[in-house]
Amino acid sequence: MATKKHTTYSSPSSIVPWLGIATIVLLIDQITKLTILRLFSYGESHAVTSFFNLVLVYNKGAAFSFLASETGWQRYFFTIVGVAASIFIIYLLKKHSGQRLFSWALSLILGGAIGNVIDRFLYGHVVDFLDVHVAGWHWPAFNVADSAICIGAVLFIYDELRRVGK
Repeated sequence: MATKKHTTYSSPSSIVPWLGIATIVLLIDQITKLTILRLFSYGESHAVTSFFNLVLVYNKGAAFSFLASETGWQRYFFTIVGVAASIFIIYLLKKHSGQRLFSWALSLILGGAIGNVIDRFLYGHVVDFLDVHVAGWHWPAFNVADSAICIGAVLFIYDELRRVGK
């Protein structure tokens, strides 16, 4: 009697956990922004520590208010860039979902990118509220989405440097 061989195929890891992380980032980002929008007036600031304030400001540009003073075209441009980046990141997550650090980085970037795209779509600008300052010098205000994007970028660079070192 012939015996049947059991062949196991290693299927790629699921994209679902990575989309879950991106969703958590997105939810935290949007909840914090809605909270600030309800509690603060534009420009209002509250000191939390000697180096950190909560402040409601709007950013019509990109990082560090890049192109914020333009005539309005930048809203659509950065929305399209955010959507395109999100689609590309989802593609990369599908292709590399088994690479944990790489996928963590992409998930954080994805959640942050979608959070800022939602702001641009709903309000025409990004809601920023975290203000870090030292000795009178203020870092440009940012939000949870921006933080996730920066952490994701650092993880991405670290992962790439680690691979080069192997």
